[in-house]
Amino acid sequence: MAAGVALALALWLLLPPVGVGVGGPPPIQDGEFTFLLPAGRKQCFYQSAPANASLEAEYQVIGGAGLDVDFTLESPQGVLLVSEARKADGVHTVEPTEAGDYRLCFDNSFSTISEKLVFFELIFDSLQDDEEVEGWAEAVEPEEMLDVKMEDIKESMETMRTRLERSIQVLTLLRALEARDRNLQEGNLERVNFWSAVNVAALLLVAVLQVCTLKRFFQDKHPVPT
Repeated sequence: MAAGVALALALWLLLPPVGVGVGGPPPIQDGEFTFLLPAGRKQCFYQSAPANASLEAEYQVIGGAGLDVDFTLESPQGVLLVSEARKADGVHTVEPTEAGDYRLCFDNSFSTISEKLVFFELIFDSLQDDEEVEGWAEAVEPEEMLDVKMEDIKESMETMRTRLERSIQVLTLLRALEARDRNLQEGNLERVNFWSAVNVAALLLVAVLQVCTLKRFFQDKHPVPT
């Protein structure tokens, strides 16, 4: 009995879900990207989305002076969904989504000198995932489902998958925060080193001027003739 259940689970993991063709379109996966936005420039990205799903867009400015950027999010029909100005980070959810390409734009045109290092992540939660999960239970005979409580196993696996995906998202967010903090610390270290060097140079210059001044005071300008 247990061997049959293990075989069915292995087949579900290796084979495509029931009712889904092998040659069908691949599911849209979550993605993350880090890029450098030059000063005075605007950069846009397009992301395809299925209909009746959930899209979560999260971004953070992890490098550059001010740690801020303008952000806009537009629907496939060109409707402006989100517009933010001079923000360091943001999280926005679109639900339900429309089928088509969403447009995400990051604008650094207000800055004339500083470039920005921007990280953003797109997370999809499609309603089709729940339908595909149902397919693995159909590969098991009804008698076996009664013996091993297939519904409980299915719920446990789904809960585990959801928690693992959320853990990956949290770890990605922590890496972005760590990168931003590291850039801040490195920038502060450079400023401290620069002004420390300026202060040391100023102290050396003052010391030299003081020595020269004292020498001039003690010099005998009118020597006694012999």
